[in-house]
Amino acid sequence: MGKIDGNLNLGNRERMIRTCLNMDIDRLPFWHWFGPWGETIERWRHEGLGENNWDHGFGFDAGFGALPVDLGLLPKYEWKVLSDDGDKRTIRDERGISFIEIKNHSTIPYYIDYPVKNRADWKALKEERFNPDTPGRFPPNWLDTIKLLKEKDAAIQIGGYPHGLFGTLRDLIGVEDLLVMFYDDPELIRDMTDYLTGFWISLYEKALHSVQIDHIHIWEDMSGKQGPLISPSMYREYITPNYKRIAGFAKKNGIPLVSVDTDGNMDVLMPLLKEAGVNLALPFEVQAGCDVNVYKTRYPDIGIIGGIDKRKIALGREETDRELARLAPMFEASGYIPMLDHLPHPEMSYGDFCYFIESLRKRIFR
Repeated sequence: MGKIDGNLNLGNRERMIRTCLNMDIDRLPFWHWFGPWGETIERWRHEGLGENNWDHGFGFDAGFGALPVDLGLLPKYEWKVLSDDGDKRTIRDERGISFIEIKNHSTIPYYIDYPVKNRADWKALKEERFNPDTPGRFPPNWLDTIKLLKEKDAAIQIGGYPHGLFGTLRDLIGVEDLLVMFYDDPELIRDMTDYLTGFWISLYEKALHSVQIDHIHIWEDMSGKQGPLISPSMYREYITPNYKRIAGFAKKNGIPLVSVDTDGNMDVLMPLLKEAGVNLALPFEVQAGCDVNVYKTRYPDIGIIGGIDKRKIALGREETDRELARLAPMFEASGYIPMLDHLPHPEMSYGDFCYFIESLRKRIFR
C-alpha cells in the first residue's frame, strides 16, 4: 500500500492518479467532488455564502476535470411542462422521462413514463439519439476547455452522471420495468448494454485525438441499503463483460483509472468491480452500512472516494470531530480521497460544512 511521504512534491494531476492507484504520495488530495443540493445552497446563501460558488474560499485542489463530451441522448427531448396543478406539475425532461414534481421542494419526483418500452423504441432511440457522430457531442470551445484543464493541472476525466450501464438503462426504461426486463427480454438488455459500451468507447477514442485521458468514470446508482438491485450472476452476465471492455480500452490507451459511482451498500459489488477491472469507487454511504476502514483493508488495490457520514457533519462540531477520528486510519496512507458520502443536504449548516472542510485541511496538511 502506498505511503505518504512529505519529501515528495507532486502536482495535482500526478497526486490524484497516484492516490487512486495506492502509490506513494506527498499528501492526500484536498478536494470535494460533491456540491450541495439546491435547497442547501439556498440555506447557505443566508448563512454567509452570499452569491459565491459553494466552494469559494476553501482553496481546493483542482481534482478531476471532466471533459464536456455529451455521452447521452442527442438530440435531446424537448423539456416540456405537460400539466400544472398549482403545487405540483408534470414534466417531460430532456431524457424523455415524464414525472410529477412538487414545486420548490427537492424531493424525488414521482416517475410515470420512460422512453423505452420495447425493442422498437430502443431501435429508434439508438439510431436517432445514440449516434456517436451526431454534431454537438463536442462543444465549440473544446480545445480551449482542454487548455484550461491542463493549466489547472486537473486529472482529465471523461464520463459521469447520468451515464452507466445500469444507470442509463434505468433512465431509459424505469427501474421496475428494467428489473422485470432482465427476465422477460434478456436479449434486449444485452443489446442495450453492449451497444452503449461501444458507443461510449467510440467517443472516448474521439476525445483521445485531442487530449490524454486519466480517468473513465461510470455512474450507476444501482444499489440500496441491502446491496445491488441485480444479482451477482446477472451482474457478471450483463455488466462485467462491458466493464472489461472499458477497462481493456483504458489499459490499451494508457488511461490509469476506471471508476464506478453507486450509492448504497458496496459489500457485494466490491469484488465484482475488482473482477471487472474497476480500480476506483465512490461514495460509500455510511447509512447503507459502508465502512471505508474495512474496504481499504479488504480491497487495498481499489481507490476509495467518500465514506464520511454527511449526517454526522450536519450534527455539529463534536460529531464532526468524532466522525473524522473514526476515519483516522484512512488518512495515514495513500488510496483515499476524503469527502462526504453524498451531497450536503439542507439540514447541514454552512458553518458546519466550513468546519468540516477546515478539519479536513488540518488532517491533510498536518
